[in-house]
Amino acid sequence: MDAQVFGVPLKYVSLAVLTLQNSLLVLVMRYSRVSSATQYHASTAVLLSELTKFAVCLVLAIRERLHNPVPGQTLARRLLDDVLGGDSWKMMIPAGLYTIQNNLQYAAVTLLDAATFQVTYQLKILATALCAVLMLGTRLPRVRWLALVLLTVGVALVQLPTGNNAAASAQRSSRAPVLGLLTVSVACVLSGLAGVYFEKVLKGSRQSVWLRNVQLSLFSTVPALFGVLFVDGRGVRLDGFFYGYSRWTCAAILCQAVGGLIVAVVVKYADNILKGFATSISIVLSCLASVWLFGFRITPPFVVGAALVIYATYLYGAAASQPKAKLTPLPVAAADLDNDEGHDDDNDRNVQTIGLRTIDASPAGPRS
Repeated sequence: MDAQVFGVPLKYVSLAVLTLQNSLLVLVMRYSRVSSATQYHASTAVLLSELTKFAVCLVLAIRERLHNPVPGQTLARRLLDDVLGGDSWKMMIPAGLYTIQNNLQYAAVTLLDAATFQVTYQLKILATALCAVLMLGTRLPRVRWLALVLLTVGVALVQLPTGNNAAASAQRSSRAPVLGLLTVSVACVLSGLAGVYFEKVLKGSRQSVWLRNVQLSLFSTVPALFGVLFVDGRGVRLDGFFYGYSRWTCAAILCQAVGGLIVAVVVKYADNILKGFATSISIVLSCLASVWLFGFRITPPFVVGAALVIYATYLYGAAASQPKAKLTPLPVAAADLDNDEGHDDDNDRNVQTIGLRTIDASPAGPRS
């Protein structure tokens, strides 16, 4: 029987929470950056987010070990060996990439409105797919290539300048949309590189999802602290670490921290179709909320572009969840068996996608 929460299957509960978190994250991040003339230092928010994730995942990892004790080994020693031993050093590379990506997210959401950022950020699917093809030799089916083309066209339509938002654009630098698009693009590339690196390094790993996130968060604090000291160091020294903080800043930090944990549950209990459906709904909700919160004006090119992105996101996920057709073996002669030796069956290849922050050691587990 499937896991349930108050009689509702956990996969639907986790998808509802993921949809809400995806929608709230971009809205809260955007509002925390524009609601006050006093802007907080984004690097401090990234550092606190990593520390929050580290604390939550550490508690969950300890809980796992309490349920599975090892005779003759203390909990502290076992946890220390698991976190810092073995191949944990390999987490340093993706930890650095993800930290830079998170900082770029704050920069991009400052330059772009929430709706445009939410749609454009789906380019991480394209970046991840291309990295998987180039680095892992992954073979994508035609339907996924079609989804990637539709995704690119949709994002391009969303970026088209229109007269409807001229007033909003006049209040910002004329270079803001270009810089915002460039920032999002770099963040998506980093997301793709880090995600594919996970798949390449961690295949066959037996470590739990919570332990891997402990390692990620722990190693992420180093570059995050580097950003605080050397990127915003002067401002932090003059104004203080929590300069410009509000309840919306804290909400943005919390949303970013719990996002990866939610993804872990979603990918474990749901499939790619439902996850893509949740992403599509979050895009719609973010766009509608942007109209009310930020005065965003929805234009025909934006509607068409967002629709293409939503459909491409769903199509890309659906392609990974299609079951393989079962073939009924036919009787063959011994000579036919000899002629068939050495042939490869391309249908046996697993095409996997990474774009999420949370990872799992199981073959069908979450990767980010």
